[in-house]
Amino acid sequence: MKHLRKEALTGVVLKKFILIFYALLILVPVSIVVLASFKQMTDLFKNPIGWPEQFSLSNYIEMFREQSLGQYFLNSTLVTLSTILFILFFSSLLSYAIFRFSGWLAVILYGLFAAGMMVPPQVNMIPIYSLVSDLGLTNSLTGLIAVSISIFMPVAVFILSGFMKSMPKEMIEAASIDGANEWSTYCRIVLPISMPSLSASAIFLSVMVWNDLLFPLLLINSSDKKTLPLALLQFQGEFMTNFPMIFAGVIIASAPMVIAYVALQRYFVEGVTAGSVKG
Repeated sequence: MKHLRKEALTGVVLKKFILIFYALLILVPVSIVVLASFKQMTDLFKNPIGWPEQFSLSNYIEMFREQSLGQYFLNSTLVTLSTILFILFFSSLLSYAIFRFSGWLAVILYGLFAAGMMVPPQVNMIPIYSLVSDLGLTNSLTGLIAVSISIFMPVAVFILSGFMKSMPKEMIEAASIDGANEWSTYCRIVLPISMPSLSASAIFLSVMVWNDLLFPLLLINSSDKKTLPLALLQFQGEFMTNFPMIFAGVIIASAPMVIAYVALQRYFVEGVTAGSVKG
């Protein structure tokens, strides 16, 4: 009995040690970035990882006053919100169709979106740019939103269809017996039940869209249409890089996602685990 207690205690101590070590791996570089954002270039070179000689908000003030960060922030917000809303609407419809179909049709439809997750977006850069250019949507937020929807929708379909497969079909059949058509069943039954999974998908996709650099870099040329990740590249020069300014921009760009995750983490956990047990 004492031997079992000793092993259990050792396991608990080992788990705590691993968690503390993992937390330090994250907190140390984040702390260095936060402190560096309050430094000037000379202070950063003198003491890269230490406390600033004098805390200064000049980097943050200049980002908004001189570097038009407010416009970049607005562009990223517009692209992220529009992309997420369209993805959730269309992916929930597609997932419901996969749930309702049976046999090879459902397998083929699901397989098409699963294949979309397997192909890296970098492989499709040239055909995507050619298509967007032919449509006249280059250097526009509309074109960027359309491309982001097509790139990230397979992820949402994968999450939502996995959840909807766990829903009892008897409930849908009961609604049909009561006279509800497919649209009423989708709106009144499927969507309310799927809210945890929709919330998890929204949080997960928001981080991906907000931090996306590849397609803004490929499609956007005008300064007034840049998103935050793309705008941060302008602080990297050929001979000198303004690291404190970049770090301040990184903190500003990361803050909305951190706040959103902390506020909605309960829904994220519920959504991820919602389809793990069949109802």
